[in-house]
Amino acid sequence: MMIFIEVVLPVLLVFLIGFGVQKWKQIDIKAVSTVAIYIMTPCLVFRTFYTAELDMQYLYIIFFSAILLVVLIIINKIYCKLKNYPQSIESGMILSTAFMNTGNYGAPIILFAYGEVGFAYSIIILVLHAIMMNFFGVYYAARGKAGIRVALKSVLEMPATWAVVVAIIMKGLNWEIPNNLFLTIDIVAEAAVPTVMVILGLQLAQIKWENFNWGHITYGVIVRLLISPLLAVGIVMLFPFDPLLAKVLIVSSAMPSAATIVIYAIQFNSEPKLVSSITLVSTLVSIFTITLLLAILG
Repeated sequence: MMIFIEVVLPVLLVFLIGFGVQKWKQIDIKAVSTVAIYIMTPCLVFRTFYTAELDMQYLYIIFFSAILLVVLIIINKIYCKLKNYPQSIESGMILSTAFMNTGNYGAPIILFAYGEVGFAYSIIILVLHAIMMNFFGVYYAARGKAGIRVALKSVLEMPATWAVVVAIIMKGLNWEIPNNLFLTIDIVAEAAVPTVMVILGLQLAQIKWENFNWGHITYGVIVRLLISPLLAVGIVMLFPFDPLLAKVLIVSSAMPSAATIVIYAIQFNSEPKLVSSITLVSTLVSIFTITLLLAILG
């Protein structure tokens, strides 16, 4: 109960603020998210990579994320093949279960649960998953309508990608940023997490609770909230992860479906109702599963 009160509840309250304001004022989410994506998040990502001591642990994170994504995609393909579902349902299932909300939801949970060190790891994971989601997510959402070129373009247009590149180059060349300039970056970076948390609340308020296919939703929620963290436990055993990083990876893998994926599903008409319903239900159910997982991991 204390874990829920100290870790999960504060995060939920921010979501609820965004949810309530959206129901009340009908805010233009695109305007808010544009500020977060193009200004706040790149500053947060730059600060994290610029100050982090990059070592083999970060390479292991890449391996971990790639393995988890591939296995989840394979599970969905086998399931949809056995059920004789059309390609559109398969794409919807992959979008809903292979991509987790490590940004709006995962990063603040990690911050409250494991502090600044864990949070630094979560930002690295956030960036990596965002790149994967912008590439593979767009590919599966637009499959049959757009090619890999569209997916690659979406990755290159993502400001966080270039924030990583600039930070690593400056770090490699030992270029130091003046303190007053870094303070500016730091101030903007601090605003990123609460803003993306509010944005998730805004997004959830727009998902309509009606005519759900509970068979699809049940499968999606089980894969996203139960099978994914179980796979994560197995994968972390393959690499010599720092114990704290291992916990961060497992908790991140147990996050609900990524809200960004709903936007792709709508944009490319790839089962948007299925994707949004799994996102909504998995987010609600995760209140209990995340609390339980944090209690188990300690």
